[in-house]
Amino acid sequence: MNTPDLSIVIVEWNTIDLLRDCLRSVYDNAAGLDLEVIVVDNASTDGSPAMVETEFPQVIQLKNTDNRGFAAANNQGFEHCSGRHVLLLNSDTYVLSDVLLQSVQYLDTHPKVGAMGCRVLNPDKTMQRTCSMWPRLLDLVFMSSGLWKLKKPQLFGRYQMTDWKRDTERDVEVISGCYLMVRREVLQSVGPLDEDFFFFGEETDWCRRMRDAGWQLKFAPVGEIVHYGSASARKLNHRRDLMLTDATIRLHRKHGGAGSAAAAWAILFGFNLSRAAFWSLRSALHAQGASDRARHFRNVVFGMVKAEI
Repeated sequence: MNTPDLSIVIVEWNTIDLLRDCLRSVYDNAAGLDLEVIVVDNASTDGSPAMVETEFPQVIQLKNTDNRGFAAANNQGFEHCSGRHVLLLNSDTYVLSDVLLQSVQYLDTHPKVGAMGCRVLNPDKTMQRTCSMWPRLLDLVFMSSGLWKLKKPQLFGRYQMTDWKRDTERDVEVISGCYLMVRREVLQSVGPLDEDFFFFGEETDWCRRMRDAGWQLKFAPVGEIVHYGSASARKLNHRRDLMLTDATIRLHRKHGGAGSAAAAWAILFGFNLSRAAFWSLRSALHAQGASDRARHFRNVVFGMVKAEI
């Protein structure tokens, strides 16, 4: 039995139309690769499992009875992977041209690289700032204060690598899980994703563990995908922000200890408290849209205190 060139794991939850487009793009742009595609459904209710069975019978589908989260669902998929390389691919993406082939060839010719990412675009084809540095405490200060938006000094934009157009090969510390290709040896040596991260932070932790094990992580301009996720992420959702906050603090606790976690909590709490105060004042002055933002940040603040994250 031949070993597939690439196993692709797609975690799905109620994104039937996006998933259909994603799978079509994968098979339309296989470029001669021997692919193995595994879809892990986290208890979707929109007909996604039936669609996959009907329209993509070649897909290996795992159906959960509840939403197990991103890390646990990907780990389920890993257990069924037999390819030389493994790709985490979001269901709200579609691949362009021969990016899958070029990514596989990149790993094949760079044996010290454990994982790689490609250029990621918004639906309007503008660039997404995927691939980044580790979120150090000082970077959290820059991000929460807005200093990261300043072009100089470059230190302010270090975390998101804002001075870089993602058009050249670079060493990176974190690769986005929307398109994260790893060689099988890495999965075997480093282990799967940490399931303590339900949503957000899992790929950041995984990349840190890869680097700690001596693997190189690279961004390679081998091709492009389109990712819809950033558009939805801009919507106000205090539960999403609480999950992101919890993941950030959990990362610092795991890799920096209790003191680092406490500092991260204080930075993020200060940011959300200042935003709640600012938008509450704007709301009192009847500024348009201010009341919704004030309510959002107040909910985040209350959530942080209540959950003691």
